[in-house]
Amino acid sequence: MSFMLSKISDPRKICILRFSSIGDVCHAVAAVQAIQKKWPKAQITWIIGKTEFRLLKGLAGVEFVVFDKSMGFKAITKLKKELKGHHFDILLHMQVSLRASMASLCISATEKWGFDKKRAREAQWLFTNRRISPQDSPHVADGFLSFASAIGADVGSGPVWQMPIAQVELSWFARIQELKTRYVVISPAASQAERNWKADRYAALCDYIESKGFQVVLCGSNSKIENSLTQEVLKQCQSEPVNLVGKTTLRQLLVVLKNAQMVIAPDTGPSHMAVTVGTPVIGLYMHSNPQRTGPYNFRDYVVSHYEETLKTITGKSIQDNPWGKRIKGEHLMEYISLAEVQSMFDRVVNELKLDEFENTFGEQKYSCDVIKLESVG
Repeated sequence: MSFMLSKISDPRKICILRFSSIGDVCHAVAAVQAIQKKWPKAQITWIIGKTEFRLLKGLAGVEFVVFDKSMGFKAITKLKKELKGHHFDILLHMQVSLRASMASLCISATEKWGFDKKRAREAQWLFTNRRISPQDSPHVADGFLSFASAIGADVGSGPVWQMPIAQVELSWFARIQELKTRYVVISPAASQAERNWKADRYAALCDYIESKGFQVVLCGSNSKIENSLTQEVLKQCQSEPVNLVGKTTLRQLLVVLKNAQMVIAPDTGPSHMAVTVGTPVIGLYMHSNPQRTGPYNFRDYVVSHYEETLKTITGKSIQDNPWGKRIKGEHLMEYISLAEVQSMFDRVVNELKLDEFENTFGEQKYSCDVIKLESVG
């Protein structure tokens, strides 16, 4: 087992294994595109989850193989059949789970790269023959970039994204009359209820943002938890936010996020999607380390009490706890006050001069060179 660079100097076929989640596959896109920049002629196959595929379908130069986890063991049988006869120079095993490691047995590759042993949980190291170098306190996106670096790609100063946006999504966006003005997106719900801010504070924040001259747009999936929280927020609002919760595809949501002035959200997929298209994010964090999982380019704008809460609960500083340590508690998000988020909102508006932009539909609101428009429909 080695931490050295790949012995394959000119890989022709590269396989990426990363099923989920939305935030993590967004992070992984930057690593894949760094590899493509180094070897533009390499064939890249990405084993990806069913939901995540809906976001990344059409990503330039990538062939996707969908792994539907809901199929159970049949998903592995299906993957084995689809990859029969294929051999890859390199497999980048970016998913730390036993299910993913079992799926990796279906993938024939000369080099199978996994995380260093400290991060290779659930015995991932047993399924690989190469390891990326250990990192000290990395963000998740930097961890994925290390895979690209390990095989010889130049990752520069950090992740850069070119997300696929098709003409069909742009045309859909042009028909949404309520969004033809300056607006701020609030994506209120994470996948677990304990990681959500309180509805009354979201409602008061909506009113505050609208008082500053911005339309508020609520976004999210059609899940029960997101719809329930959204309805509670809307009941308590004095203003009238645009409600797009459960009304967009992931690709449509990406366009909404791209054209927003700002996004406010807990640790959830849309916050990381927003980062990939350059939209500033205010992250609301209590349960996980924002320096590890926060909105990558906007971690300075996170509102968090994670560090002091971690010390209170464990009796140890953040340096003496595992870097990925999560803390649990049904009411932890209540420590984030309305005043703190309002203050951060004002800071972002002032620092990025968001209140100086014209209400021009579809215009990119600030310097951003990482968006690529493609017609894939």
